[in-house]
Amino acid sequence: MRARQLEVFCTLMRCGTVTGAAAMLNISQPALSQILLHAEDQLGFKLFNRVRGRLVPTQEAEELYSQAEHIFGELDALRRRTIDMRHGRTGLVRLAASAPPSMSIVPRALTAFREEHPEIVVRSLIASQTAIVEMLRNGEVSLGIAMNNLPHAGIHAETVGRATLVCVVSAEHRLAGLDCVRFADISDETLISYRADTLPGRLLAASAEAEDFAYAPAIEIDLSITALPYVRDGLGIAIVDSLLPWEQFNGVVTRPFEPRIEVPIAILTSNDRPLSASHELMRDCLRAACRDLGRPGNA
Repeated sequence: MRARQLEVFCTLMRCGTVTGAAAMLNISQPALSQILLHAEDQLGFKLFNRVRGRLVPTQEAEELYSQAEHIFGELDALRRRTIDMRHGRTGLVRLAASAPPSMSIVPRALTAFREEHPEIVVRSLIASQTAIVEMLRNGEVSLGIAMNNLPHAGIHAETVGRATLVCVVSAEHRLAGLDCVRFADISDETLISYRADTLPGRLLAASAEAEDFAYAPAIEIDLSITALPYVRDGLGIAIVDSLLPWEQFNGVVTRPFEPRIEVPIAILTSNDRPLSASHELMRDCLRAACRDLGRPGNA
């Protein structure tokens, strides 16, 4: 029995009339009757008898129906799934982000994405940029987001926003009372900040040199979240990105840092692996989340 014949058979079993089944399948009654006749010819036995204008299932039809209904249900599920896949409404989204975007941009993007596509599974990982690039190359993830847009072989970097650097201090620190913090204000402080060979570190070093300040963190970090316990415990003050929701952490406050230094936020993809429809939808949500961060009131 072919798929169309199976569909007609199951619909007739449910409706009991050619008229009802034809309406449900959106085909003419003669067309439905023809499909049924072909099915019975192939099977070699009748599926229905006509009794006072109604179709009465034969014993053979009754025996076939439960299994036919099961198979038809699976075919229908397969059809819906292929339609969803065509429109990017199903599948698995694999995303890796460095810690600051994963705590700010990714949650916003996921909220919007899940509202529209709750049936799509999202696998979200936190990793360093080096690890993200490697995962993109080996196909472990299809989307990456990091605070770095420098070129890597085989990787496309789309700059979608920028994050400013801020000064993070304990709530009782003298710098907490300033409107903004400058290099001159931290000359006697223990500095916690990025390694000089990172992009934020290089940007800070260049800015410091222009003001005759020696950029030499006493405590070097790769990820801004690492600075939180050090600042809270009074080990020093930190100059880090503003992406993290610092206001949610008790015991620390942020102050704008001058001169203004911005770090790029980039969506990373592999040049060798085209994005699926689901990943393209997620990329759109990431772009929108980055745009939202740049609006007033969304620091």
